[in-house]
Parts: sequence; C-alpha cells; structure tokens
Amino acid sequence: MASMQEIRSHIRSVQETRKITNAMYLISSNNLRKARKQLNDVKPYFDRIERTITDILHRSPELTHPYLDPAFRAERSQGTVAYVIITGDKGLAGAYNHNVLKLAEAAVAKTPDCRIFVVGQVGLSWFRERKIPVQEFPFSTQNPNMHRAREIGTFLTQEYRLGRLDALYAVYTEMVTSMTLEARMVQLLPLSRDTFPWKPDDQSRYVQSMTYVPSETAVLTTLVPRYVNGMLFSLLVESFCSEQQARMTAMDNSTKNAADLIRQLNLQYNRARQAAITQEITEVVGGAQASSQ
Repeated sequence: MASMQEIRSHIRSVQETRKITNAMYLISSNNLRKARKQLNDVKPYFDRIERTITDILHRSPELTHPYLDPAFRAERSQGTVAYVIITGDKGLAGAYNHNVLKLAEAAVAKTPDCRIFVVGQVGLSWFRERKIPVQEFPFSTQNPNMHRAREIGTFLTQEYRLGRLDALYAVYTEMVTSMTLEARMVQLLPLSRDTFPWKPDDQSRYVQSMTYVPSETAVLTTLVPRYVNGMLFSLLVESFCSEQQARMTAMDNSTKNAADLIRQLNLQYNRARQAAITQEITEVVGGAQASSQ
C-alpha cells in the first residue's frame, strides 16, 4: 500500500489536472459560441448567392460553363483531383483529427493522381510522417475568418480555371449534433446541378422570366468564386466548432474521471490513515501490557 505522503501528493496532482481540464472545457465552450455567431452573421449573404446559382442552373439547362459539370470535365477524362483537408492544430480533442484523416486517407488511396492541400498542423504532421507530398496553407485553424477562406478559395479557384485541377473536394468534420461529429467530404468544383436542388417553394420567390445582365455566364463567373470562398469559410468554421465540441467532451470526461479518482484516493488515504492510527494504538497497548508485567 502507498504511504500517506504519496497518496496526498497524488491527490494534489490530480486536483491540478482537474483545474486544467475544466479551464480547457470553458475556453472551448467560449470559442464554440463565438464561431457559431460569426458563421450566422454571414450566412444570409452566402445563402443568397447559392439561391442565385441554383436559379441559373435550373432555368438554363443548356448553359455550359467552365465551372459546371460535366461540360468542363468532358474535355479531360483523367484529370487531377485536389483535396482540401481540414484538421486541428493540436490534440486533446478525442477522435476529431483521427476521423477526418482516416476519411482523407481512404479518398487519397482511391485517387493516385491527386494534389493534397492541408489546413492544420496535425494533418500536416500526419502526411509528412508517411512521406506523402502535401501543400500547406500557412493559416491556423484556430479562430477562422473570411480573409483566410478567401485566400484559400482564390488560389484553388485560379488553379481550377487554369486547368491544373479538374475537381476540388474538401474533407472536414461536421457537428451533426452536440454529441455527434461526422467526418465528411464535399465537392466544391465543378458545380453539379444535383448539389443545387430546385425546391418548389423557391419558385414562388422569382418571376417566371428573369434576365441576368450581362449574361448567365458572366454572373456565374462572378458568383462561383464567392460561393467557393463562402463554402470554405463555412467548412473551416464547422470544423473549428467540431474541434471545440470534441475538446469539450474530452475535457468534461477528464474532469469527471479526475473527480472519481480523487474520491478513490481519498478513500485510500483514509484507510492508510486509519491503519496508521490502529498501528499506533496497538503499539501503545502492547507497550502498556509489557510494562505492567
């Protein structure tokens, strides 16, 4: 059995750890709330862009454009596919990084000729350890903002327009519920009409005949890069929120485990203390009996 001094030292160590995990839980909770507010502030703007693209795609079924599928890809049957993989900058977030990297690894294995773009130090270290060439975006995944998303989106859109990329996918983590996080992959480019479903309720918002000036092609050329930027921003924020939620869950479990461990250590300490008292009493009684004889 451990000595009383060792048990007291262990209790103090666990108490300090519990303070740290509880503080990390509170910090992650605050970061999650701020990120959600930031995304909600810009959501109406990008929702409007998405509705406009949907209207153009479904009102002009004969329209061809470099951003559309399959008109552009028909010229290249074996094009280069790019994956933007969003991970965290640090651990202590449960299986958050593991799940998204597992999905990314499966996607890369199916596409030998691909380019990998990584956002986040954990993903960058993971690919480098496996000697897989990647291109890093010099941005932290902490506190995502529109400027970072615009830098990434502008570069990738330009690569697509120059023909260096034929398809662009993003691998990220979605917070389905507060208890469920799911790694997912979404296609950003080229656009597909299947990803812009035409809802009957939307038809009432538009007149039957709508004219885009100077043309539908020109409007798409302007809107799609902004749409990609908005999607990347939302995916960065969604991944950041998922990371904070995963860290909150991990830290909450750690805090509860620390409290349980402290209770067990207190029981051990009380038992050791009682054993020491009993031993002292036994020694005193034994000494008294010996002196009386």
